Amino acid sequence: MDISALSMQASALQTSDTVSVAVFKKALETVEDSGESMIKMMEQSVNPNLGQNIDLRV
Repeated sequence: MDISALSMQASALQTSDTVSVAVFKKALETVEDSGESMIKMMEQSVNPNLGQNIDLRV
């Protein structure tokens, strides 16, 4: 076996794994942000006028 070739392959695999993990983390952050936005939109649609008017009596 060629030790240098084996070392280069191991390094390439490690780099590939590192990039894959970074891409997965970014995708997960994007999905979480989209989920939070969707929750806010759903909450507003249930009571769209909540907090916009104040009834006062003197």
